[in-house]
Amino acid sequence: MEIKVVTTDPEQKEAYRIRKIVFVDEQNVPMDLEIDEHEEASIHFIAYAYNGKDIVGASRLRFVGEYGKLERICVLKSYRGKSYGKKLIDKMEEEIVNKGYKKAKLHAQTHAKEFYERLGYEVISDEFMDAGIPHVAMTKELTK
Repeated sequence: MEIKVVTTDPEQKEAYRIRKIVFVDEQNVPMDLEIDEHEEASIHFIAYAYNGKDIVGASRLRFVGEYGKLERICVLKSYRGKSYGKKLIDKMEEEIVNKGYKKAKLHAQTHAKEFYERLGYEVISDEFMDAGIPHVAMTKELTK
C-alpha cells in the first residue's frame, strides 16, 4: 500500500474518479458540490492498492486558519476496512506537521465518527447537514 501526494494530471483525474464513485455515485452528492472552488488550492492524495497499480482511495487537504483541514477522504467499497483510510489520514497529518501546523480538523459523516475518534479526533460541534448527509466537526492536536 502506498499513499502519495498527487503530482500529475493523470493522478488528479484518478483522484476525482475515486471521489465521484464514492461521493456522487454511492452517496448521491451532487457533482457541483463534490468538485468545488477549493480544488486548485488543495493538496490531493491518492492511495494505491497493495499491487502498486490500482488507485483505490483519495483525499484532499486545505489549510484554513490555524488548521490543516482533511477533506474528501474516501476509499472504494471493496477496499474499506483494510487500513487505507487510516493511512490516508496518517499521510495528511504528516503533511500538516511538515507545513508547520499543529492542528487538524475535519467534518466527519456521522456514521464514520467512531473511526475518527479511534484516530484521536474529538467532536467539537453538534450534528449538521452537508450535501444532505449528517456530519460533525472534529479536531485533533498533532505532534511530530
